[in-house]
Amino acid sequence: MLMITPSSFTLFVGLSLLLAIYMRSTILSSISYPLLFLHRDNSASASYIPPEALSAAQQDTVLANKDGVYSSSTTPAHLPWNTYNYCNAPHIKPSHYVLPSPVGESTSEPKLLHVTIFMRHHKRTPDNLYPSENALNAQEWDCSSFHQFNYGAIEGVSQGRAVWHETNTPDWHPFISSVWNGSCAPGQLTQGGFEDAMAHGRDLYSVYGPDKLGLLSSSNEEEVYLRTSNSDRTFQVASALLRAFSPSPNTNGSSWRAHTQPSNIDSLVPSYPCPRADSLRGEINSSPTFQEHLKNNSAVAERLGNLLGTRGMTGWENWFDKYFDSFTSRTCAGVKLPCNTTRGECVSEGDARTVFQAGDWEYNYIWNEAARAKEYSKLGFSVMFQELVLLFQSIKRGEESHKLRLYIGHDGSMIRLLSVLDFPSPIRWPALGSEVAMEVWVHGGKKFVRVLFNGEVVKGFEWMNLEEWIGRLEGGVVDGLSKVCYE
Repeated sequence: MLMITPSSFTLFVGLSLLLAIYMRSTILSSISYPLLFLHRDNSASASYIPPEALSAAQQDTVLANKDGVYSSSTTPAHLPWNTYNYCNAPHIKPSHYVLPSPVGESTSEPKLLHVTIFMRHHKRTPDNLYPSENALNAQEWDCSSFHQFNYGAIEGVSQGRAVWHETNTPDWHPFISSVWNGSCAPGQLTQGGFEDAMAHGRDLYSVYGPDKLGLLSSSNEEEVYLRTSNSDRTFQVASALLRAFSPSPNTNGSSWRAHTQPSNIDSLVPSYPCPRADSLRGEINSSPTFQEHLKNNSAVAERLGNLLGTRGMTGWENWFDKYFDSFTSRTCAGVKLPCNTTRGECVSEGDARTVFQAGDWEYNYIWNEAARAKEYSKLGFSVMFQELVLLFQSIKRGEESHKLRLYIGHDGSMIRLLSVLDFPSPIRWPALGSEVAMEVWVHGGKKFVRVLFNGEVVKGFEWMNLEEWIGRLEGGVVDGLSKVCYE
């Protein structure tokens, strides 16, 4: 009979503990990703591996990797500066701006004469809300520190007080279920978006201002022309850009004219009526290729529809645009993805990434690669291209007085511009803050154009004479548009 004495039992327990410790260390050493051990005081132990010591693959996350960043306005340091960042697109800045390499016999240095920049506004709250939006948000949307001012003035007579509005969502409101809790309105610019616009403006002025290229001697309406849509968020992005152009504290109260068009015919959004374009859009969406796309993504669409209460709603089921807007607005702002507390399920980062890929495909197909996509895009942006033709013809004649023109619009503005100009395909969903810069240079007594997209010179647009550029713009104008739209 085996007798277990106190000393043998103690030896057995000690050996068991040593074996367990050895096995645990062996298992942990086989795990490929970095580990961070914490003491009870939450300080990192000697086992901590700093991010810079990791490979790029190890630093990647579902929402931030070489295929795109959707989690922050700051692109992770291990990724190239020009990585697609939906939250805050790469843009022109001194650290990577490259001077042109002109083609021709002249040995003189080219001189920058004019720049026109098209850009999308920066970060905002979602524009598309769920039927039970309030129940799906685990945290409030807080915009209490971002003040949206609006007031009137009679030129040369009087000026009203600067009034700002704050959004309140009272808990007693009978329709509170259709909006989140907090102080943010749907589709409004956030503090983070305003800050990104300020940084964007500083970078632009650092390149085009007196410190580098010297195009702008100061920030004033004689040199800088501003054009926006009628949306508050484009006004506010403009104000941040222009404030960054004028770093002196005494410019805080200065005003600026933003040129707009009536909202029902605005060429920048665009929002003018064109039934012909609407018909083409219907053809594109009902095409076998697009329907196959929806079929291939039906599993995630069905899951999201059941989870978020959008099942059977055409606007949510005939493309991924609304989900894309809802998810990116959250991930870029650090707000949690929607959760259905009744089902105990949340939208996962994997779900979101699938939606982002589907959204990219849809934007490229609808406005750029479908059989009639170019025609559709031209009908929608023809009036803006006509405006650009008139502008660059004025530059050709030496009659344009502004050195910089800023056009601040939306994703719909940018995708049409990129498509009609025939930028390299595929074209991804235009990121927040994305920009197209059209530079006019003088070299050897002649005028040339160079085009940059998100801080990089576009292939095929490196250096062309002004007449060729105007010809390209004319290719985006539909003759007799008002008649064609109603044929």
